[in-house]
Amino acid sequence: MDHTYQLAIIGAGPAGIATAIESYVLGMRDIILLEKDENHNATIRKFYKDNKRVDKDWKGQKVELDGTIYFMDGTKESTLDFFDQLLDHESLELRTHTEVQKIVKRENDFEVFIAGGSLLAKNVVVTIGRMGKPNKPDYKIPPSIKNQVHFTLDGCGSGEKIMVIGGGDSAIEYAVDLCDRNEVSICYRRGTFRRANPTNQADIERALANGSVRALLNTEITEIESESGKVKVLFSDGTSELFDRLVYAIGGTTPSGFLSGSGIREEEGKPVHDENYQTNISGLFVAGDITQESGGSIALGLNHGFAIANYIMNLSK
Repeated sequence: MDHTYQLAIIGAGPAGIATAIESYVLGMRDIILLEKDENHNATIRKFYKDNKRVDKDWKGQKVELDGTIYFMDGTKESTLDFFDQLLDHESLELRTHTEVQKIVKRENDFEVFIAGGSLLAKNVVVTIGRMGKPNKPDYKIPPSIKNQVHFTLDGCGSGEKIMVIGGGDSAIEYAVDLCDRNEVSICYRRGTFRRANPTNQADIERALANGSVRALLNTEITEIESESGKVKVLFSDGTSELFDRLVYAIGGTTPSGFLSGSGIREEEGKPVHDENYQTNISGLFVAGDITQESGGSIALGLNHGFAIANYIMNLSK
């Protein structure tokens, strides 16, 4: 508590790293990145399958990069390498295994509460990703089958009957990845996979055509329960089916509890901010996935970081 950082950034994903790098380039030196996981970009590490394609123009959304960071299309692995190099290049303090509990505005700075203590900062940027809190179904997941229900591919093996729930890019990628060694179905409440990018649409159409994936479209799940060591899925049409394992890929949720606990106002499930990504609290900013309608654009996150860095540095002149 003797030391006050010029900038504390919560979340070491693309937007958080960009905010740190762009602030450093502009001359700021007293910066700390706080990450609750063991390494930066935990969402990419956990929720992207190996060799997953990563596009600058996510879902075809054309984004011109504003700052000094030049990001290009690549894969999960090349993207992680890219951010490794950015962090290695500048003298930035990255503190992992550090979960922020809340942020409190003091007279001249912010107190950022972490497990076992707190730290002070003049400005704070919240860049927590939605996928840090994946959406869960409305119905209950019985404790007896909890280890057979997943939100990533962790725990999935071979020779199993697996159902993937969802119709976006992650759901399709999970189904296609699993189908060469498992019996795979994909369950989606809509009738098409139009939300997915063209590459994934082509992949799932090919998998459906050759029979390696079975689609259950226009299908709603009402309940899941345990039966004979399997997951019994009950559908809205009154039918049911047994699976060895379920994988949910139904998006992520804005961390509303954390935001409201820190005094950040929300509207329609998103934190309120101005054109500089400053919230209703002066000096407290938001960036990245939580500011976007559906999240996911790395390029937009990089631009948010650039905009915030410029705003803070201009105020300090």
